[in-house]
Amino acid sequence: MNIIWLVPFSGIVAMLFAAIFARDVLGRDKGTSAMQEVADAIFVGAMAFLNRQYRTIGVLAVVAGVLIGLLLGVLSGNAETGWRTSVAFLVGAACSAVSGFIGMYIAVQANLRTASAATRSLKEAITVSLRGGAVSGLLVVALSLLGVLGIFWAYGGFERPDIAPFTIVGFGFGASFVALFAQLGGGIYTKAADVGADLVGKVEAGIPEDDPRNAAVIADLVGDNVGDCAGRGADLFESTAAENIGAMILGVAIYAATNNPAWIFFPLVVRSVGLLASIVGVYAVTWGEIRDPMRALDRGYWTMTGLCALGIVAVTLNMLGSWWLVAAGLVGLATSVAFVYLTQYYTAGSWRPVQQIARASKTGPATNIIAGFAVGLETTAPTAIVISIALLLSYWCGANSGVPNGGLYGTAAATMGMLTTVAYILAMDTFGPITDNAGGIAEMAGAPEATRHITDALDAVGNTTKALTKGYAIASAALAAFLLFSAYLDEVKAVLGSRAAEHISVDLTKVEVFIGGFLGATLVFFFTSLAIRAVGRAAGDIIEEVRRQFKADPGIMEGRTKPDYARCVDITAKAALREMVLPGVLAVAFPIFVGLLLRYEAMAAFLMVGTMAGILLATVLNNSGGSWDNAKKFIESGELKDDLGQIMGKRSLPHAAAVVGDTVGDPFKDTAGPSLHVLIKLLSTITLVMAPLFI
Repeated sequence: MNIIWLVPFSGIVAMLFAAIFARDVLGRDKGTSAMQEVADAIFVGAMAFLNRQYRTIGVLAVVAGVLIGLLLGVLSGNAETGWRTSVAFLVGAACSAVSGFIGMYIAVQANLRTASAATRSLKEAITVSLRGGAVSGLLVVALSLLGVLGIFWAYGGFERPDIAPFTIVGFGFGASFVALFAQLGGGIYTKAADVGADLVGKVEAGIPEDDPRNAAVIADLVGDNVGDCAGRGADLFESTAAENIGAMILGVAIYAATNNPAWIFFPLVVRSVGLLASIVGVYAVTWGEIRDPMRALDRGYWTMTGLCALGIVAVTLNMLGSWWLVAAGLVGLATSVAFVYLTQYYTAGSWRPVQQIARASKTGPATNIIAGFAVGLETTAPTAIVISIALLLSYWCGANSGVPNGGLYGTAAATMGMLTTVAYILAMDTFGPITDNAGGIAEMAGAPEATRHITDALDAVGNTTKALTKGYAIASAALAAFLLFSAYLDEVKAVLGSRAAEHISVDLTKVEVFIGGFLGATLVFFFTSLAIRAVGRAAGDIIEEVRRQFKADPGIMEGRTKPDYARCVDITAKAALREMVLPGVLAVAFPIFVGLLLRYEAMAAFLMVGTMAGILLATVLNNSGGSWDNAKKFIESGELKDDLGQIMGKRSLPHAAAVVGDTVGDPFKDTAGPSLHVLIKLLSTITLVMAPLFI
């Protein structure tokens, strides 16, 4: 058990390297005065929105934390359970907010330095942008590990490791609560600004992307940060926290049979190895000469993955002494790799799906949208097959290990194996908005063509890495779904005590259980509707404002006067904060209502069916949106030709059709899809926390 000290050690080391990377990024050259002027506007807008957003979320979190404590304390008759859960909830919420805030702060500083670095070399530009992203990745995972370990220790986990995992579930719920609102608010903001800027700028006015004459362009660049940096950081923070706690709960049953606490601490330790491996992976990107940014990132990814595999073998044998569980952990790691390349196949321009959508654009926006939506639906089949194989293999490996409940613990080992890579994956995700912003800054500041060529290359890679992260998030949610569902049943057995059967089944032939499952799927679709509709309403406000400015001041289009960027930023921020409340509150309140009304078995069906529906719908939304986006970029790159061999690029009819398809896909892939990742895990953490009230 001395190996448990690897958890605080790795957390502290990761925070130290995050500080080193942050200092390196902040110490870089800030470019020309024109670049600094654009970057300052992005920074002010991003931080202003984030401050307003987290004040709103903070109020909601405090109210929710108090209500949860009162409900559990009064209805369960155990005041200590109530206040402990309430405190854990607030600590988890605070850690999630801090990780998102700090990561985004560095990201909006890294965009300017990346634009400046691109004036000198590709290698320096990729170094600055990836290290800026690594600050977020390392901080999120380190705070998650240290937060779970800290609350576990504070609640007497080292004295009673069999009880503490059940008392800290509020930590995961608090992280999920903040993540949901952060992802919703940031996603609505970024896509409302993006849709508004594209439709009025590209389609109506015929001006390029990131053109300084477009009043919505600063709001669009701000949105890249608040949605993809802060939102995704909070998302993966709650993923790692909730799934760690779920795996620890499953370890309690084996601890009871073996009296070995290693089964409870294993999830934290194996994730620590992945955190250290990710640091090496970040450095590996810049080893040697860089000609292709994607190959450089792949070098870091494979270096990190190889170290994670070695770490899984060493930690599993040291703590659990089973090659079968080593195999289960490696199944999870292999699933991570499979989803990275599966998502790349469906969303990168080098493969059939995106090229098929680009060709469909020749006949207009309708056929573009039909082809893109069909691709999204198609992706559900390989997604479900890979997830099913991973669960079956990991369960089989665990069952052959010979330990009690080994099958379930095998799925936990696979989930932890997959999450070893999360810090590097999040660094690649944040790399995307940093390079996107760098390209916008270079365009608006009138940087030389050679600089723009480098930022365009990085931006194209960034679009791919953002898509890969969404696929990874779905896969982790899917593996965790079975893990957290099993943890919920263990929680129910713990509450029932002597009244519990050895195995608790969920019988869908009971009418209340069937209704519970039906309502779980309904929540997923209704929540998605609210999220997409929110983007449409907020984008409408932006479109009207940009049109108004073009009409009121003809000097904007002539380049003689500057548009009012600040007004668009303010309109988008107000709309996003207003629109995030209803779907967020519904996602939290509805499961609690169903559980109180239909009780614990129906709530189990709600969780199971809702999770399945959420995974499949998120797959459709993420991959269709990503393929539409890259079909547009495929056309812009000059790869699409007509029957006579003539290039059909920017300002052609297929390009106009692809812009419409990309606009439809924006709220799919950057608002509703990522928010569903959080919703899936929020359902699990709610059921874990509120289980005593459902019995």
